[in-house]
Parts: sequence; C-alpha cells; structure tokens
Amino acid sequence: MGSGDPWDTTTVSPIGEGSYAATIGPEWMLAMVPQGGVLAAIAARALAAELHVDRVGAVPEQPLRSIHGVFVSPVPAGPVVIDVRVLRRGRSISQAQATVRAPHATTGFTALAVFGAARPGFTFTELAYPDVPDPEGQPSYRDPLPPEAGVVDRINFPFWDEVLEGRPALGTPFWDPAPRHKAESASWFRFEQPPMGPDGYLDPYAAFVMADIMPNAVFEKVSPTEARWFAPSTDLTVHLFGPATPGWILSHCKAHLAGDGYASVDAALWDPRGAEGPELIAYATQQMFFTSVS
Repeated sequence: MGSGDPWDTTTVSPIGEGSYAATIGPEWMLAMVPQGGVLAAIAARALAAELHVDRVGAVPEQPLRSIHGVFVSPVPAGPVVIDVRVLRRGRSISQAQATVRAPHATTGFTALAVFGAARPGFTFTELAYPDVPDPEGQPSYRDPLPPEAGVVDRINFPFWDEVLEGRPALGTPFWDPAPRHKAESASWFRFEQPPMGPDGYLDPYAAFVMADIMPNAVFEKVSPTEARWFAPSTDLTVHLFGPATPGWILSHCKAHLAGDGYASVDAALWDPRGAEGPELIAYATQQMFFTSVS
C-alpha cells in the first residue's frame, strides 16, 4: 500500500489561463484506466478554482450542485491537464465546463457543472433509506471468498486495496447461483484515508468516487454467466445535496433498463449518521456498456 494520500490526486495547479494540471496516482487504477469518479473530482476541483468558489467564505459562496460528465476517451494515470471554460459567472448560479485529458491528447473526460448559492425554497426527501444491515459484521470485499464460491480467478485492482473498502448491504454474492429477481443492490463504502474538508466533513467531491460504482445492480438481476463482464461508464451525473460525516456511506443502486449492450442505473448515497437519521447526500445516474473480460 502506498504511503501517500490518494486524494492528493485531486489537487490541481494553475498552468495558464483556464488551464490546470494534476497527477493521477496508480492506486486509482481499475482494469486499464483510473476510476471514473476521481476524474469527475479533478474536473470539479479545477472548475471551482477557476470560478473562485472553492473555499469557505468565497464571495459569492457557490458550492457545486450538479455535474454531468461523459467519458469521451480513456484518461491514463499520471500527469493530466484540465481545460476549463466558464460559461456564465452569475451572482447566485454559475456554470462551467472542464475536460480532463492526457497532456498530448485532445479528448478525455468532459464535464458540465452548476455551482449555486443557497436560496429560499422547499425542503423534503422523497427517497427512502433502505432496510440494510450495519456495515460492522459484514464481510469485506477484500476478504477471501468462502469455500462455497468454488475456484474463482479474482482480479485485484489497486483501487479496492488502497483507496476504497466495500462491504455488501443488499444483494446476492456474485458467485451464488440462486435465482435473481430485482435489479437492485446496496454496498457500504469508506475511504482508506478519508478525504476531509476544512469543515470536518468529507470532501463533497468524494461522493463522485462512491457514485461511479453501479454495475452490481445489473448483475443482481442476472444469474452468474460463464463469461466475465466489465461495465465501463459512458457518462456520470451527480447531484450533491449536503455534507457527509467521515465513515461508512451507503450506496443504494437500481438498474431500470438493460438492452443493446447498455444499462441505465441510478444510485442514492446516504450518510447514516445524520443529525435526525440517515441523510441523502447525493443522487447519481449513469449509462454503462458491457464488454467481456477474457
């Protein structure tokens, strides 16, 4: 395990007008490219820096409300450049665009984001917190598989060992041949080194990392197959609602439709330690496609 903080990857430095640099560490690797959520976090960091709304006390103080990104071409680990364009700098709402790319590439991950100050309105949460077991006592995804799983050639990625730990909350083990019924799953996630903000809460952009882990909802609907499947993201949209305390965060995912080699999934992220009970901290959607892993 590396000695540095993986979240340092999201630190951006200005290198020119509307241009920033960052370095993605190898611990973020999944399959052939870094995890998509960290690309969104890097984009958001550069966008906030360009808009000068990335610090408490900024005038106007406009936290990120929504980000929508598309994975145009692979972004490798290592040095990256972030090109930022402010679309509108408003008194209460601002919009901007960013592309995270390799230094000599022209495309990569492109995001549109909305930053907005607090304003009068309505307050309610329509989504319901699912009935799931607490993370303590649940097996870790890092644990060895039980004997009943048989012989499985597991693929180990640095991301799961060095950045994020996961534990099941709702669903069937991937190796279990039991009949499947609902395209719904839930997992507990926590960072190996929690990325903390100056206010004592998790860095809000950490939600992007936990949001970009939705394929289990699809695989919960289908029984195990002989072929092994990988589900890269085509896009990722995240709405941020409020701060989260450090510790386990619940990701509750539902797949709504699969066809033509794609699937549409959403995820609700919950902080179980809210002042008045579990609090919804983010809502995400994405479309993914499927490719077999040889």
